[in-house]
Amino acid sequence: MDNCGRDCYNKIDVSILCLLYIWEVWILVFNLTDFDKYKEDNRREVKKAKGGLPISLWETYSSYANCSGGVIILGVVENEDGSWKTTGLDNPRKLLKDFWDTINNRTKVSKNLLTDKDVEFYEKFGDVIMVIKVRPADRKDKPIFINDDMFKGTFRRNWEGDYHCSAEEVKAMLRDQTEDTMDMKVLDRIPLSHINKHSVEGYRNRHSAYKPGHPWVKLGYEEYIEQIGAAAISDEDGKLHPTAAGMLMFGEEYHIVREYPEYFLDFREMLDPSMRWTDRVQSSSGEWTGNLFDFYFIVYNKLLRNIKTPFAMDEGIRIDDSPVHKALREALANCLVNTDFYLPRAVVVKVDREKIVLENPGSVRTGKKQMLKGGISDPRNKALMKMFNLINIGERAGSGVPDIYAVWENEGWSQPIVEEQYGPDRTILTLPLVKKAPIKSADKKAPIKSADKKAPTTKMLIQIEQILENMQKGKEYKASELGEVLDLKESRTKEILRYMVSERMINTIGNNRNRRYIKNG
Repeated sequence: MDNCGRDCYNKIDVSILCLLYIWEVWILVFNLTDFDKYKEDNRREVKKAKGGLPISLWETYSSYANCSGGVIILGVVENEDGSWKTTGLDNPRKLLKDFWDTINNRTKVSKNLLTDKDVEFYEKFGDVIMVIKVRPADRKDKPIFINDDMFKGTFRRNWEGDYHCSAEEVKAMLRDQTEDTMDMKVLDRIPLSHINKHSVEGYRNRHSAYKPGHPWVKLGYEEYIEQIGAAAISDEDGKLHPTAAGMLMFGEEYHIVREYPEYFLDFREMLDPSMRWTDRVQSSSGEWTGNLFDFYFIVYNKLLRNIKTPFAMDEGIRIDDSPVHKALREALANCLVNTDFYLPRAVVVKVDREKIVLENPGSVRTGKKQMLKGGISDPRNKALMKMFNLINIGERAGSGVPDIYAVWENEGWSQPIVEEQYGPDRTILTLPLVKKAPIKSADKKAPIKSADKKAPTTKMLIQIEQILENMQKGKEYKASELGEVLDLKESRTKEILRYMVSERMINTIGNNRNRRYIKNG
């Protein structure tokens, strides 16, 4: 685990980054001068509120708090064309008092995340409106629910609407609250014999090769698995039993599914379009252990067959371990250590001639934007992360994903894409294996600044994510419309859009004057 200094540093970082994040969200999501340009989406919601606080206000509060935050604007209605019209508020002072009384009532709202600065009044077209800025809740506070009913009163945002979370989604949020992650659990009913000794010895050999003088590698079997976190003394009977991490890493599949009924690992290689797949590995096949340790190395070696990257030389000696290899190890380890093994739908790794896709059940605990920035490590399974770290796999400092992006940029490949899905929670990382598409001749007429040829800045990554979040599949957009999302001039918006086109995130339709943009996928 991280030392105290690292923990304190991370806590400071979290506070600062949260403030920066909130500032970025409000600048991007609501600006009074752009009122006429806005429409409802996954970050903005308007409500009439003429007769007082709308009942649906609290569902939207829960939705935003359990996702990425957003603004609720009272005293405004949506027209048939999606535009907004102010209706005003009858008694703003009373409305404000009712709001604070209700949000601080624990029988109505499970937790108040807001401060005075998060609620403001504005005047627009002669009407007073109330703007409520809801920040995303920390994982320790989720789920944020209403009406004193966690399982019926927890909501999430789905584009323009709020939807009830399922019981599984609520349970997933509860599992993510604690500092002791789910894989630290001692499985009191399971004997040590359910751990596969051959897998443990394979792991110990790698540990010894990486750190030959490490004091643990010469310990006896039971002492060794206890030290690496694969087993622990049970409070029930005082005996050594597997931990959840130990079972996942070294158990047999038919034992693992007794604790994790949804557990399933799936690798699919699809190199021939005429075949459904050219190679497949499944944890339930019975042809191998089906545990994480063996899956990791089986899949990693198969992925290397599809990576066409030249090896490096050091004083005439070939170095096979390139930055691409390290990035692949990081991506695969991240996929496994951030999986919620209680959720349905498998861990899936897919590879074809153009991309590698890694999918795992579970959302991003630090939040997607923080993951892209790096700097904070918060794995869902800390014990598994420790085991991978001991054999030189994985990165505890939280720089893993930004490093992967940097490697892909250096290779000239299209930029990786991170997606989050809800209901059930799922994280998808796509690693393209194709070179960036050349910028079309029509786009070359606009000058490209030298800075745009470099890896995108953190600010630009946030802007790109904001554009993608606000683009609906199949709908065409003008540059000016997408510029409204970011509150940017059209010239700067076009620079960002050219980059997104080159990375195959979006496609263009039409010529320069009538150019429109459409989301890929």
